[in-house]
Amino acid sequence: MAKTLPEATLLAADLSDAEQVLQLFERATAQTRRIDVVVNNAGIYQGKPFEQYTLDELDRLMKVNVYAVFQLTQLAVTHMKERGSGKIVNISSTAGKWESPNQAAYNTTKHAVVGMSKCVALETAPFGLQVNTICPGMVDTDMFQNFEVHARAAGISLDELKAAAMMRIPQGRFLDPSEVANLAVYLGSSESDGMTGQTLTISGGMRMA
Repeated sequence: MAKTLPEATLLAADLSDAEQVLQLFERATAQTRRIDVVVNNAGIYQGKPFEQYTLDELDRLMKVNVYAVFQLTQLAVTHMKERGSGKIVNISSTAGKWESPNQAAYNTTKHAVVGMSKCVALETAPFGLQVNTICPGMVDTDMFQNFEVHARAAGISLDELKAAAMMRIPQGRFLDPSEVANLAVYLGSSESDGMTGQTLTISGGMRMA
């Protein structure tokens, strides 16, 4: 017997534009009336030596990776507090927990997501909301193509860089996106009702902290 898939609606927006972010949330609430779970997963990456980042590049990283997450979380909290329940899952990165060469601006944005989520979790816990963060390690997505700066710095090819990265992971592989999604599903379910303000790392054992 074939599985019946749930219905889904796709709403597109430029998350670097605050007005479009607001319109996105308003359209979503207009269609569903009630939002129980928000997962802030969108993000962009740019790596280069620290002194080579321009303020415009930092600004775009901040708008997508931090401001949009802040704004959507704020909108969700306002919506959810009225009924006393709701879950917010923010996707950061292992880059939001420790240092990395040639990605200072990116790491700054991911550290900001971790810190913001803890503060929001503390404020909203009395109102029945849970706010948690997922920090994935290396995930098998197209984003790895943007790691050329790291390959150049090491004097190797992108494929060689990927092989070297895998050697640093005890499980010897990149994560599949579904593994991160499964953790988000757990945090969005009633099974995680007792968790808030937590930062969960999923990295194949790359860093165990």
